[in-house]
Amino acid sequence: MAADFSCETTMSKDASSSFLHPRYWGAGLAIGLMRVGAWLPWRVKLVVGRTIGWLAWRLAKRRRRITETNIALCFPELDATAQRRLVRETFLANGIGILETATGWCRDPEHLRHRVTFKGQEHMARVQAEGKGALIIGVHFSTLDLGGALHSLFFPADVVYRPHNNALFERFMTRARKRIFGTAIDRHDLRGVVRRIKAGHHVWYSPDQDFGRDVSVFAPFFGVDAASIKLTAKIARMTGAPVMPLMFHRNPDNRTYTLEYLPPLENFPSGDEVADAARINAFIEAAIRKHPEQYLWLHRRFKTRPEGEPSLYS
Repeated sequence: MAADFSCETTMSKDASSSFLHPRYWGAGLAIGLMRVGAWLPWRVKLVVGRTIGWLAWRLAKRRRRITETNIALCFPELDATAQRRLVRETFLANGIGILETATGWCRDPEHLRHRVTFKGQEHMARVQAEGKGALIIGVHFSTLDLGGALHSLFFPADVVYRPHNNALFERFMTRARKRIFGTAIDRHDLRGVVRRIKAGHHVWYSPDQDFGRDVSVFAPFFGVDAASIKLTAKIARMTGAPVMPLMFHRNPDNRTYTLEYLPPLENFPSGDEVADAARINAFIEAAIRKHPEQYLWLHRRFKTRPEGEPSLYS
């Protein structure tokens, strides 16, 4: 198959002209590098990704402090040396994740079919046979977007996403995700999510970030109170959709991947917002513990604190 570096970025003449403004040059460079990176040989991708991760570990001091704080909070059983090692491994894994994202966005996932093992397909197949739309619960691993591309080889799904602040990169990212998924739905578009599920579509979203006090309850995550979004239970209640936990990770050989559906959550939602959020957090925690270095520890998962508690990142 001939290399196609377009990544579906065809746009109107007016749009092309507007994106020539200097404020888009950085995004344009990043997009160009991602297109090239997507076509690198696999071994080269690993070297480049680890190098990016190593540089970030050395230079991105604020992100490193956030990662150190998260890992100290979530893995108190590790000694200081083991925690430092996990911080470094997290940056290396997330550096590789940049190349994995580029591959997922810019290449046909069919070329990776031989690299993926998909377990638990019977759980989703049963839901499909019943003609139901499902709410798929993913996790913010470094493999997130590549995982979506690999998932599309087996089951169609829509995705809930956060729009990017840069208009050019947003256009690139959204078009790439629409190529992988059926529909890319803005995370604020609850009606869109409900409408798609009720129409029998599966929707993938990841509820493991801090979206603020207004939409969250506090529930334990690695033993720490974390602002945990209430939307999972709300969508399940509004649609009657089965909630399907999905695990995915890069295997230790750094060349193959495993995706695994667990059975749909039973008796969910329960009507208790804290208990429901804690149940989702428990699944996410179990998924992370399998390969903790691949999680996106670089974000402030514990940013919002209960009333009266100081910031954990000061």
